[in-house]
Amino acid sequence: MSDFPFERPLVDVTLLLADAAQVADGKLYVLGGGVQVIGPQPQPLAVALLIKVPWDRANITHDWKLELLDEDGMPVMHNETPFLIGGQFEAGRPPGWPAGTPLPVPLGINFHALPVQPGRRYTWRLAIDGTSEPTWQASFGVKA
Repeated sequence: MSDFPFERPLVDVTLLLADAAQVADGKLYVLGGGVQVIGPQPQPLAVALLIKVPWDRANITHDWKLELLDEDGMPVMHNETPFLIGGQFEAGRPPGWPAGTPLPVPLGINFHALPVQPGRRYTWRLAIDGTSEPTWQASFGVKA
């Protein structure tokens, strides 16, 4: 019998809200990490992601989607379209890495302004290959 009563997530994800984030030389650089509240005036906000792909899932293409939800869990709309961003990633095995070592995939997604309203709360939710986990989200409020 397994020590885990539930199926484990496909990948491990660390998701953090910040003032800015970028990827360089395979590393994730975060400025002003841990943002909890913004505004009320429009301001930049970044979503910093560090995805750890298991060794045995290398060289497989994965689809990802990051969507902005309102405090009721509904998609935030912008010009009658849900506000979301997505793409694909694939982790390769670097030469010389020990077998079994998780493969990091860093992503830094920066927004200059978001379609948010003062006095409300919002949540960024990540889905990978159509699946999301409770820890793959981060919430923030907008000052009134």
